[in-house]
Amino acid sequence: MEHTPGEFKNDALHEQNGQGLGKGKLVVKTWSHLVIGIATGAAGVLFIAGAVAYRNLRPKKDPAKLERLRRMNLARSGRIISGEITGLIEPEDGKTSPLLLVYRYDIAGVTYEVTQDIAMMPQVAAEAARLIGKTISIKYEVRHPSNSVAICEEWSGIGGSKHREPEPAEGPPPHEPRPVAGGGEPHSGG
Repeated sequence: MEHTPGEFKNDALHEQNGQGLGKGKLVVKTWSHLVIGIATGAAGVLFIAGAVAYRNLRPKKDPAKLERLRRMNLARSGRIISGEITGLIEPEDGKTSPLLLVYRYDIAGVTYEVTQDIAMMPQVAAEAARLIGKTISIKYEVRHPSNSVAICEEWSGIGGSKHREPEPAEGPPPHEPRPVAGGGEPHSGG
């Protein structure tokens, strides 16, 4: 009995069965290795083409927005350390380069010297030249200590700046008696 590639003929099943299934042959087609390889390759090419198209067609994030998000993240979750303002890099005449504050801080025996664009903070930019040599607070990322910020929209490590973390809401001082619910006289705890 001769079989063609990709076919499996089961004549023995019909002969042993003996239940009058007739002379028909059961033919089961199997996938060849070549067909499986071609299908897998085509699926891979489609997947890669889709990934490249997604990467190239998705909207690009604005670099200024990414920088703002970085600063805000550090303001919320950064660890505070003391540092010093070491300089100021001002834009050259006629150039649109940013106003950069240069500051330095030490973590675990490593000194980091970092610049930050402060042009978006006009009140700090105006007094920046007078801040050189002053001690400031810096927030940095614990896993990447060179990622730091001295001032941002929600927080400032520069003393006297208007950008400070909001103060907690004030309530009555702890030593003053508080009114008792139900309209009774205040109880002083004594």
